[in-house]
Amino acid sequence: MRIKNKEVLVELAGKRYHCAMDIAMSFVGGKWKTVVLWYLRKEKKRFGELRDLCPQITERMLSITLKQLEKDGLVSRKVYTKKPPLKVEYSLTDFGKSLIPMLEEIAKWGRQVAKTKGKIIES
Repeated sequence: MRIKNKEVLVELAGKRYHCAMDIAMSFVGGKWKTVVLWYLRKEKKRFGELRDLCPQITERMLSITLKQLEKDGLVSRKVYTKKPPLKVEYSLTDFGKSLIPMLEEIAKWGRQVAKTKGKIIES
């Protein structure tokens, strides 16, 4: 990354990054992170709701994705233990909410690609 015409690295959480895109992708890169963040952008969801919204994701991968998003501070996990069955809800943190404009632009671009290059298949 260049700051004031000097090549610099950024150290964040014990890792070194060479550019801003590298930092951003460390938070949202991968197949499922942005999808999960997209479904949490408007309201909190339970694990089962997220699984139903992403039918191609395995429970294990959803669990791993949610744990990583929580570790990175993008998602909050709240456990309700007052009455059985145990209830767990996931929601975006303020840090996670800061991604919403970017997610909306990516979705807008994806819709445009679907419209111009894709084929609609009803299921």
